[in-house]
Parts: sequence; structure tokens; C-alpha cells
Amino acid sequence: MTDTPALPEGYETSTDPGRLDAARVHHWLSTDAYWALGRPRDKQDRAIANSLNFGVYDTASGEQAAYARVVTDLETFAYLCDVYVDPAVRGKGLGGALVAAVRDHLRPYGLRRILLATRDAHGVYEKLGFAPLERPDEWMLLPFAP
Repeated sequence: MTDTPALPEGYETSTDPGRLDAARVHHWLSTDAYWALGRPRDKQDRAIANSLNFGVYDTASGEQAAYARVVTDLETFAYLCDVYVDPAVRGKGLGGALVAAVRDHLRPYGLRRILLATRDAHGVYEKLGFAPLERPDEWMLLPFAP
């Protein structure tokens, strides 16, 4: 079973790149996200430019409250990454609603899979239909030095 959590009243999602607060996203990720600590601003800006981006925004102020990025060809595969909710608004369900919005946005494209990696949010993603890899032995990684 998969949940379709709704954003709380007063918030909305958007894929409009003009609404992204790139400085805020960079600050969040480079200072508080274990997977992106120290990521340079220019690298983050290129990642944003070459990805499908999702933001959650406060409808009253327009301020960005959460972010997610998807690397995809919109045909066969997508990688969900950089999912982040501002600590000031955590606990309101924004993260789950954001990931559900990403999933629902991508569903009509007929992708074979959406992949993600997480160290500590398995329960959040499982509620939305994500599951551990059935055959992790079929996947490989080519790491590059940072």
C-alpha cells in the first residue's frame, strides 16, 4: 500500500525553476545534509540546472520550505536525491508530501523505476511505495574520488 499524503494547508509544490531559492538550497544541503556536506555552490547550481527540481513553498510568504531533485531521462529511469525539509518546518508532513508529489509527477512517464539512497528515512519512503532492492547483487557502483 502506498500513501498519498497531502501538503498541509498553506503550502504548495512547484517544479518552476524560477521559484527555487538556490542559495537556500545550497545552504541547507552543504551545511546540514550528511550526503552533501561541503558541496560547493557552483556544483550545486550545476546539479540544479541539469535536474528536475521540486520545491515546497509557503503560500503566504513564497518562502521555500523543502526541496527535492530528480535526475531522469523521463523515459526509463529516475534517481531521487537531495530531499530536504527546512528544520523550522519539520514534523508537518512536508517531506512525505513532497516525495509523493515527485512520485505522482513522474508516474505518467512510464518509468521502470525510481531509485534513491537513504541512511535514515526508510520508513518515510516505504509508506510511499519504495522498497529495498530485490536484487542488490545486480547493481554496481563506480565511485570517483570526491
